[in-house]
This record gives sequence, structure tokens and C-alpha cells, in this order.
Amino acid sequence: MTTITLNLSPELEHQIRTEASRQGVEPDHYILNALQERLQPRLPTTQPNEADLLQQINIGFSAQTWEEYHALIAKRHAETLTPEEHKQLIQMSDRLEQVNVTRIQALIQLATFRNQPLTELMQTLGINPHPEIVDYA
Repeated sequence: MTTITLNLSPELEHQIRTEASRQGVEPDHYILNALQERLQPRLPTTQPNEADLLQQINIGFSAQTWEEYHALIAKRHAETLTPEEHKQLIQMSDRLEQVNVTRIQALIQLATFRNQPLTELMQTLGINPHPEIVDYA
């Protein structure tokens, strides 16, 4: 193994020793691991393009599904929801939550891709960043 001598500032040395101690390794092993991670060839990652992100942002419930969802909510408020309808409402709510997570993640990626603040991107796309709160619970 080859030896390389490094001249470190006292602050950097302290930082390396602290992090190595936190990870439970010797400082030289910590440095070696950090260098190996840094210099390891990276596999190209496929980043979604703008069109892919816009497609993910536009995914949502159909008009018919929204009607069914709101009808179930109305029945729940009226306390006339059957156990089967309750199960269906929970499934729809879970799907809606998943769709919204995907949309938000795509919005964040697109804002980063465009180097644009998220609220500005949402306004550009006609998405209200401050919608009125509607309680569907």
C-alpha cells in the first residue's frame, strides 16, 4: 500500500477525527472510505425529463372517480355509509394520497430542474399553492 501525507488544517483534522469517532472507525480508515466513495465510478442515473415530470404532475382522478369519492364522503357525513362503502372510501383516499405524493415529488423535481422556486412553478402551471382547506375526513 502506498502512503500519502496530507497537510490538514486543525479544523479539518478535528472534523475528520470527530466523524471517524462517531462512525467507530480510525481516522485513516474514515479518510480512505470517504475517498473510495468519492472516486468510485458512478453509474449513470436516468433522470426524468421535463415531459415525464409534467405527465406525473397531471395524473389524478377522473371526473367520475371524483364524483364517486365525493358521494361517499357525503354518505359518511350523513352516517349512511355501509361497511363496503367505507372500505371503498379508504381505498380511494389511500390512492389519492399516493397520487398527491407522486405529484408533489414531481413538482419538486421539476422546480429543481428549472431552477425555479416551487411556489413560482406551481403558479406558472396554474396550481394554487395555497388552496382552501377542505376537510374530507
